[in-house]
Amino acid sequence: MPTIPERTTLTGLDISRLLCGLWQVADIEKGGTTLDPERGADTLQAYATAGFDTFDMADHYGSAEVITGRLLARYPEGKRPLAFTKWCPEPGPMTADVVRKGVQERLDRLGVAKIDLLQFHWWSFEHPAWLDALHEMARLRQEGLIGAIGVTNFDAAHLGLALADGIPLASNQVSFSLVDRRAAGALSELCMRNGVRLFAYGTLCGGFLSDKWLGAPEPASIPDWSRSKYKRFIDTAGGWEAFQGVLGAAEEVARKHKVSISNVATRWVLDHPSVAAAIIGARLGESEHRDDNLKVFSFALDEEDQARLETAFAGTQPIPGDCGDEYRRPPFLTASGDLSHHLDALPSIYVAASVPGRPGRSRVSSGSIWEPVAGFSRAVRVKDTIRVSGTTATHGADRCVAPGDVGAQTTYILDKILASIAALGGRAEDVVRTRIYLRDASLWEPASRAHGRVFGEIKPANTMIAAGDLIGDYEVEIEAEAVVD
Repeated sequence: MPTIPERTTLTGLDISRLLCGLWQVADIEKGGTTLDPERGADTLQAYATAGFDTFDMADHYGSAEVITGRLLARYPEGKRPLAFTKWCPEPGPMTADVVRKGVQERLDRLGVAKIDLLQFHWWSFEHPAWLDALHEMARLRQEGLIGAIGVTNFDAAHLGLALADGIPLASNQVSFSLVDRRAAGALSELCMRNGVRLFAYGTLCGGFLSDKWLGAPEPASIPDWSRSKYKRFIDTAGGWEAFQGVLGAAEEVARKHKVSISNVATRWVLDHPSVAAAIIGARLGESEHRDDNLKVFSFALDEEDQARLETAFAGTQPIPGDCGDEYRRPPFLTASGDLSHHLDALPSIYVAASVPGRPGRSRVSSGSIWEPVAGFSRAVRVKDTIRVSGTTATHGADRCVAPGDVGAQTTYILDKILASIAALGGRAEDVVRTRIYLRDASLWEPASRAHGRVFGEIKPANTMIAAGDLIGDYEVEIEAEAVVD
């Protein structure tokens, strides 16, 4: 059996293919008691000594960054473990100062001069400042404060948009397991084409993908955040009986190779070529499974194993949507459950204003330089009807997003349209008509697929028109109409 985990390379960094995830620090500290940083660092050092020397954390994982900082201080520069962290700001203006402050806080808590990998999470793509944040992070990378840039919980459409807009992304961290197989589709294909690697979390479904739960009764109550979250995934994927079918198939494979169900679950994810590493939770001071985790690298899944697992998958339901949707739309599959209250409280990029002298009429502006010049609003609401002007992928006053990429521009435009409708009291479900104007009719498919990602279940009336030349670098323009019932 291997004595250390397999290794791989990420933008020049030699990393373990099993990352130590520190999200459980927040779970342990949720009662208000903070872990002792030095004792926590002792635990992490034992992992690093055993070859599990790549750690993953976030700004909201309790004191995880501080504990890791104490660990890193014990090593000479250039020979220390790797620390991957995240920055998860609330949507709002992402000025250079705001981004620098967020990055500096990560540097200070870790006690380093450069963050090995800084991963960015954004709650609502309808607020476009996420692009500002990533571009500013790219400038700080050139300055030497960030080694590599990653994102977390980005779907394929918005990852593609970021790449098309010139963001140098190295990784995307998403849920990926025998229960949640969304990442194996369009997202993996996009990553393979662009050299982006996936970090898979939830690989063991909070511990449910283990021998302990095979044949066990469905739990009536769950005490910790992690299992509460993944029980929601299990319910959405068809429930406990369907889950037992997956566990049973994994157990047959595990028995054949003389390993555990958890080993099979992790091996299946790691075998996807887009996956750089799987993240295994380290519950500091409570439970460690390093020896068992190393068995992941002692065997390979053959065609018979894959076929047995695929048969079990057929008895489950796919997790709806794309990666990250569980944080942004129903069904919310998070530790705290329904996040609609949180999303509703996020600030809108647009503000509705009443039209003077016209009761029952309001409008929004997107800040484009053309709106005052040409005399139009981004959207106008009259009574229960919202009409959105022809919208292009214009960021801020005049910057064209993702020049030449019709699919990426369509994604950006639809976010902009939905943000303007939301500012006037509507939702995506209220849209009854869209019109798409293309520069090049042969590029209809990427525009259609981006439209279908948003409106696949809503199905408004739609017209697509070959418009010929559009102004500047714009490939597509879209208008919409909504009726707020």
